[in-house]
Amino acid sequence: MWTKDAIKMIEEQSKNNEVKSILNNEIKNPVWLSVSEAAKIGGVQTKTIRRAIQYNNVKYKIIGNRYLIDLSSLITFLYTKTKLKNKLNQFGLGQYVDKWNT
Repeated sequence: MWTKDAIKMIEEQSKNNEVKSILNNEIKNPVWLSVSEAAKIGGVQTKTIRRAIQYNNVKYKIIGNRYLIDLSSLITFLYTKTKLKNKLNQFGLGQYVDKWNT
């Protein structure tokens, strides 16, 4: 017999795999965000985004002296840890979405 925790964990893993498979498809026109825009959308601080850049956890490019972060890699990064995912949902873009479509 499955416990509620086991069922919940399986459902979360399934959702994470669906999000990753959607985001891993090649996007023809990716959306690029500044560090501050990425932080606001993610509901995290700019230093979190800069740390992700430092450790190559997100796709980025440098134009002039500015970093631009790919939106799909940002969302993938924010879904890697429960704490970041919760911040996305509570303080970032997720607070405006009733249910994510996958």
